[in-house]
Amino acid sequence: MKKLDTVFYNRADVVKLAKELIGKVLVTQFGEVVTSGRIVETEAYAGAIDRASHAFGGRRTNRTEVMFQPGGTAYVYLCYGIHHLFNVVTNQQDIPHAILIRAIDPIQGINTMLARTGKKSADYTLTKGPGNVSKALGIHTGHTGWSLLHDDIFIASDDFVAGKKDIIATPRIGVDYAGEDAKLPYRFILKDNPYVSGKKSERGKLNA
Repeated sequence: MKKLDTVFYNRADVVKLAKELIGKVLVTQFGEVVTSGRIVETEAYAGAIDRASHAFGGRRTNRTEVMFQPGGTAYVYLCYGIHHLFNVVTNQQDIPHAILIRAIDPIQGINTMLARTGKKSADYTLTKGPGNVSKALGIHTGHTGWSLLHDDIFIASDDFVAGKKDIIATPRIGVDYAGEDAKLPYRFILKDNPYVSGKKSERGKLNA
């Protein structure tokens, strides 16, 4: 595998990057413990101009300040006081673009993932949904601000290449508060992958 570098993360089109992350491998390596999975669902958030983004209007808080860091930084926030959601910061410094990793297809360290999640069997719920992704990979809010260019948490490419027809665009999930921006096709999924979250009817429907 080849680790993604600053050239990949620092580009301006967050929607294109969210699509390109489909099929890449998200890896955590804490000490000797390695877990990884292929990214099969992402959501793009276009910063200051995107009503669904935490940084809409250029909003800077203690939580969102990390979104203004250079591309290739981890943004992990707590949702509903329970779920730790892992995002990839992209673009140049002070442009708060981010991509939420919503689902992965497990590759390595499945027994460790089971222990972390408290599950007895490796069914599709193991890494379906962004909260489960972080829990299975051992990612939490303490990792926000970490560089994805190091060896603890990183994203890499391997020989897997998703066909253009296999990557489907849909509106994002759970952002109804964003008005018209909620309808933007900023969510990408790998067609027919069982780890993709949401309703089955959403998985095979292309929204142009």
